[in-house]
Amino acid sequence: MLTLKSVSLDELSDLPFQLERNLEVLAKEQLPPMQLSGYVTKVAGTSIEAEGLNSPIGSLCKVSCQSGRTIIDAEVIGFSQSSLYLMPYKSTEGLSPGCRVLPRQSSSVGRLADELIGRVIDGFGEVLDSGPSIDYYTEENLEGKPINPMHRPPIDAVLETGIKAIDTCLTIGRGQRMGLIAGSGVGKSVLLAMLARNTAADVVVIGLIGERGREVNEFIHQTLGKDGMKKSVVIAAPSNASPLERLKAAKLTHLIAEYYRDQGKHVLMLFDSLTRVAHAQREIGLAVGEPPTTKGYPPSVFSLLPQLIERTGVGVKGRGSITCFYTVLAEGDDRSDPIVDIARASLDGQVMLSRALADKAHYPAIDLMGSISRVSSSILKKEQILLGQRLRRLWSLYNEKEDLIQIGAYEGKSNPELDEAIKSRVSLSQFLVQGEHEVVKQESSWHQLGEILS
Repeated sequence: MLTLKSVSLDELSDLPFQLERNLEVLAKEQLPPMQLSGYVTKVAGTSIEAEGLNSPIGSLCKVSCQSGRTIIDAEVIGFSQSSLYLMPYKSTEGLSPGCRVLPRQSSSVGRLADELIGRVIDGFGEVLDSGPSIDYYTEENLEGKPINPMHRPPIDAVLETGIKAIDTCLTIGRGQRMGLIAGSGVGKSVLLAMLARNTAADVVVIGLIGERGREVNEFIHQTLGKDGMKKSVVIAAPSNASPLERLKAAKLTHLIAEYYRDQGKHVLMLFDSLTRVAHAQREIGLAVGEPPTTKGYPPSVFSLLPQLIERTGVGVKGRGSITCFYTVLAEGDDRSDPIVDIARASLDGQVMLSRALADKAHYPAIDLMGSISRVSSSILKKEQILLGQRLRRLWSLYNEKEDLIQIGAYEGKSNPELDEAIKSRVSLSQFLVQGEHEVVKQESSWHQLGEILS
């Protein structure tokens, strides 16, 4: 039986106010609804601030003005309360207050296809060379899929590079991650091209991030050449590209390498350079208000670089591998730079290039005193390990006493080991020097070194 309750006129008049208060409480307890579009409220530097849009970080948006003449693609990089921070892929010229912001995609993806080999693309997968367009047939998230560390087997196979100094003193294992650390103009690009042409790999994936546009074309046609391009994929985002495009190109480089690794192939990834990626992330981090730390780098830089590096290595249960060389720019030849430090801590070794050797026309200008391969002792024979250690010992001993030797202050026969270092110096220098287009089999390199030190 339905019972009716009498209500006074005062209670009836108060009913709308109670309903309004209940709606306010309900709105506070629930998540804000998804908005179909927003509008630009502010443009500061390289970032755009928008209101009225609820999109997650990493989603893609399109910014368009009422005239329809200005259309810009942008990505959500942060938010504060109801405001979204976006970074455009191109220039913000032409934007004005009130431009519409429309969501396009919930996450950043990379397009993949087997026809990528032999091609040059940008960070969005668009063709940069004169060839036909690429028919992509699959898409994957740019962040990749992390591999359980317990599913990665140890590095147990030697990777031949055809470079004597590396194959003997800094022997590389298949699936190893190395750094090429140097200042500008000491031969990093030439050494990368030698690795691309000579290394025994099924596919070579090359990322040219943040370099000069002239160097991209020069590296592909002159340094790398037709032979190097036959098994290579080049992803280029020069220095005039937006920081977001450079970062996407870096992640796309790793995604393509993972794509071929998952097919069971042995991939060589050459990445130039890790420092330019740090610069791009610094621009993005500072744009959303991250606090600067050492040399102005925000905390996100020091979390991004290990995430990229950990995407490479041996595949699940040995199915394919990614052996990679990351170039690291030691600005002003400063080897204590924070990016150099984090690279040394995260990688499986480093090849230090010396400006002093480059000035003496000693190429590749590999400085044995600062270089190391952390897996060489587990993949070489005992006699090879002893030969490599002997070479490094004699080379370092001579460098330590070079000033005394040059001014004639050292008296012979007072140190037998130093006498041997002096005697073998010329032969060792000739052994470590190698022409740009010279390829030496690893077996031949060990034989030559054994003859010098016998």
